[in-house]
Amino acid sequence: MKPRTRARAIALQVLYETDLSSHLPGDVLKTRLEDTALNEELADFARRIIFGVLPLRHELDQIIAKYAPEWPLDQIAAIDRNILRIACWEFAVYRETPIKVAINEAVELAKVYGSESASRFVNGVLGTLVDHENEILQLVTENIPQGTNLES
Repeated sequence: MKPRTRARAIALQVLYETDLSSHLPGDVLKTRLEDTALNEELADFARRIIFGVLPLRHELDQIIAKYAPEWPLDQIAAIDRNILRIACWEFAVYRETPIKVAINEAVELAKVYGSESASRFVNGVLGTLVDHENEILQLVTENIPQGTNLES
């Protein structure tokens, strides 16, 4: 697994665990970093993803639901939902990851962590979302909680 893919995988694991439990993301990240050594730059990248996605989960979910209406959010597996959140955040909010890279990385994570058909599902949903990149950024920035830093 490529280094930045490993950082995304750590972020995915943290987001997935915090999605399904009341565990604190900082504690979960600390445990994951003890289990998987990442250099400081990659650990920081994972941190940026986690703390970039967490305050925007609701908004990202609304966007996913809007542009993938045939897949109600409550029917999307938690792991797939978090992969979609990460990719959507990367290309529409963080904007330092090229769109094709964000999609390819999401598909790779889906192959490793999702079901047999997860990679095709993730690719299809992100293919739809990509056409609305600027609208996604606008929706997210209009609805973010006051004081949230999109660059974190």
